[in-house]
Amino acid sequence: MSRVGKNPVAVPAGVTVQVAGRTVTAKGKLGELAYEASELVNITQEDSKIWVKPANDTKQAQALWGTARARVANLVKGVSTGFTRSLEITGVGYRAEVQGKTLNLKLGFSHDVNYPIPPTLKVVCERPTAIEISGADKSEVGQFAAEIRGLRGPEPYKGKGVRYADEVILRKEGKKK
Repeated sequence: MSRVGKNPVAVPAGVTVQVAGRTVTAKGKLGELAYEASELVNITQEDSKIWVKPANDTKQAQALWGTARARVANLVKGVSTGFTRSLEITGVGYRAEVQGKTLNLKLGFSHDVNYPIPPTLKVVCERPTAIEISGADKSEVGQFAAEIRGLRGPEPYKGKGVRYADEVILRKEGKKK
């Protein structure tokens, strides 16, 4: 039995959710998102709650039960409050700035890295060493943050590079004389 799946998804005020077969559509102040579930789970809506149940007792249906409930919960939270991921840049001369729909990064390469920002995301650089990515779709926010971090990941000796704001870098000791 899924501990996550047995709890209903509460729909907050200001969000409208429609369940049509296996497709769940949520509309809120941050936009509209849709999710199509597997045929191994049944999704129903009662008042301001959405219930996800397995269609049968197979192992795969049990495995998809909690996943489908989490995806629906992320859908509802995304259109109501949204998701945010923060990145920190460490290193001499390393900086970032937003120019229109492009994120311009100086990461110690011989050239600047110009990274296009997807239209559904909002990227803000409060200071040259901090990037904040926000949007309604959790997977899209996380994927964009991972791609930016992948351009120059943090190295273990001085900690230079791009890292998540809540990430802890295990530092190594350098060479000894």
